[in-house]
Parts: sequence; structure tokens; C-alpha cells
Amino acid sequence: MPLDPASAPVDPASAPVDPASAPPAPQVRFWPVDDLPALDPDPFLDELLREEPVTRIRLPHGEGDAWLVTRYEDVRFVTADPRFSRERLVGRDITSMRPVPVASQTAGLQYIDPPRHNRLRRVVARAFTGNSMRRMRPLAERRAGELLDVMERQGAPADLMEHLHGPFPIAVIRDFLGVDEKDWHRWAATGEALLSAGTESEQRAREAAQDARARIVELLRSRRDEPREDLAGVLAQAVAAGELTDDEAISLTTAIQVSGGHAVRNNSGSMMYALLTHPEQMDRLRREPELLPKAVDELFRYVPHRNGVGIPRVALEDVEVGGRLIRAGDVVYNAYLAANRDPEVFPDPDALDFDREGAPHLAFGHGPHHCLAAIMARMEAEVLIGTLLTRFPALRLAVPPEDVEFQRQGLIRGPRTLPVTW
Repeated sequence: MPLDPASAPVDPASAPVDPASAPPAPQVRFWPVDDLPALDPDPFLDELLREEPVTRIRLPHGEGDAWLVTRYEDVRFVTADPRFSRERLVGRDITSMRPVPVASQTAGLQYIDPPRHNRLRRVVARAFTGNSMRRMRPLAERRAGELLDVMERQGAPADLMEHLHGPFPIAVIRDFLGVDEKDWHRWAATGEALLSAGTESEQRAREAAQDARARIVELLRSRRDEPREDLAGVLAQAVAAGELTDDEAISLTTAIQVSGGHAVRNNSGSMMYALLTHPEQMDRLRREPELLPKAVDELFRYVPHRNGVGIPRVALEDVEVGGRLIRAGDVVYNAYLAANRDPEVFPDPDALDFDREGAPHLAFGHGPHHCLAAIMARMEAEVLIGTLLTRFPALRLAVPPEDVEFQRQGLIRGPRTLPVTW
């Protein structure tokens, strides 16, 4: 049951204030969200975190402006408080990074609030369990081993993005969804198009969304005729039982495809780049393989996994956050990247520290919209890093770090190529 707004959790730093005594709203800043070198944090977010942790921004597309929240505790507060809604975004032309949303605004988990959100999340959670990941892990390890067999036969130097980080997550999500192997190249291309930059034409973005929908409809239809124990089977059975609509199942599959393929490829590539440019940490992982789960969690905190910000929320009533009064109807973005480098929570935040203790990172979000696939992403990162360090104990970059080319004009950051030798 959704919480009544009057009983919403109140952060001590965000206690109600008299609107008359609230400071004036800050000046609106335009944020172009430019490409950044390698794993460099966004200097705009660093500046806001230090000087104006709750401010107003305008992004390259859409209308109006929005609030941007950067402090760790403020981000947790906004993302967990039911007085901030994603459902109220539907149909609004808000300032944003791209001309059209990646995910459908009419179905799926991204643009709904509890209690409907709880219903959909319960269905998807049936596929993302500890038992299912234990079943998937040996298959993922086999996929990684097969890909590295090919790379080793072809010899050094080799591009890890081409041989491993590109095909591996696509293979895993294909197995998890239940996509036939002959179709995985088409699914990979669709995921790339869905996460294309805001500079892409609106028509191209819509074509990518239509193409993704057609492939997903075909997959779900096949599972109704031939049930299997994969994610498509779980969703098709839920549709048949009346738990989901067709549009909801399609939107959920789209979101999982994008996060499970494109995002994992880039995030895992960035993690390996981080290790390859921190050889002392990589050597420690070789000596202490039991440290891998903790190291992976720190890498998720450390790596800037995206450009800009994701899906915002709308204030349902006047709420004070970090000393600023956010009015009912205002749009609020949360900067998870900045929150993960908040020095009040993560001392020496720019250091890659496998001994770090304390608060959990926010790389997978927080609150009702916390990423359900986090358990899979962690498993994949552990398999990729563990397999590479075991197979290639002398693994190192084949070019200077500054010569590694990174993605440009995309929502997800990561290397385009990652040349290594051994």
C-alpha cells in the first residue's frame, strides 16, 4: 500500500520550512552534458556538490527547467519519498538529455508509482533471484571462457571490447531472456539504437523503439506457444494470467535488454580500464581473489557509468530538500554519480579503495526504483574480471591509457576499444 504523503519519511536535513523564509531559487544553469575523457568525473557535478548541491538546470532537449539534487543523503531522500512521483512525468515535455524517452512512458516500471509499480516489480523479481543467478553463473562462466579462447587463439594485442565486453553481456542477456542465438546480432543493434545520443534525430529514435518492440512481441508470442523457464517465459505467463498487459511486458523487456546488454558492456569495460590503470589494485585481486565481490562493489561506485542524469521525478506537494523549497509540480533530477562521490559519505571519493567501508553506493539507484537487475550485473562483473585475471596473469594495456578511445555522445559511458596484451 502506498504511503500517505503526510506520513512520508522526513530526513532531518530536509525538515519542513516556512515557504516565506525559504531562500530564493538559484539561477538556472544550462548543462550541455559534454563528452568527458576516460573515467573523469563531470566537473559540473563536482562544482555543484561543493557549492550548490540543490540547484536548477536546463538540459539540451525539452521545455522549462528542473531541480538537480547531488548530495548523497538528499538523493536518497528524494528517491525514497512518495511525495516525488515518476508517474506525473507522463505526457509532460520536460527538459531532458534526448528527444524521446528510452523506455515507454505508458507501461513498464520506469514511469509508474506504487502500488502499480509494486505489482510489476513482483513479477520481474521472479526471474532475478539468488537461485536463478546461481543457475546462470556457470553458463556465464562458460560463455566468457569460450570468448577468451577465441581471443587467445588470435593472439595479442587484442581488443577486450570486441572479444569479451561486447559479446559477453549480450550472450548472457540473450540466455536470460530466451533469445535464439541466430537473432542476437539484431538485438544488439537495437540496444545500441535505443541508447543513441540526444543528437540522433527524433525519427531515428522512434524507429529504434519500433524495431525493439517488434522483436520483443515476437519473442513473447513464441513463449506463449512454447513455455520456457526464462525471463520471456515469466513475462508471457504473467500476461496470460492477467498480471501484466502486453504493453507492460514489452516495456519491461526493453528496459532489461538495454540495461542487461548495452549498459553492462560499457560498465564492465570501464571497470577493466580502471583496473588496468590501477595495476596495484589489479595485482591485489590476483593475490586475494576472495576480495572480488567487495572490489566489484567499489568499482560500481567509482566508475561513472553514464553521462548526465536519468529519469527524474515530479514533486506532488511543496517539499524542502537540502535547504531549498521545491514546489508542487517541479521536476527533480537526482545525480547518482555525484552522490557516489560525496566526500561527506565516501572519504577520498576519487580513490579506488577496495577496503572502503560504510554507506552503500547508489550506482543501482535507491528506493522503489532500485535496479532489479543489480544481482545479475554484479554476477557478470565478477565473472568477467575473475576470468580475465585467472586466464591472463600478465594482462596489461597495449597502448598508453590516454590513447584508449571512449564512447562519444551516448547516455552510457565506456571504452569503444580496450587494447590489451599479455
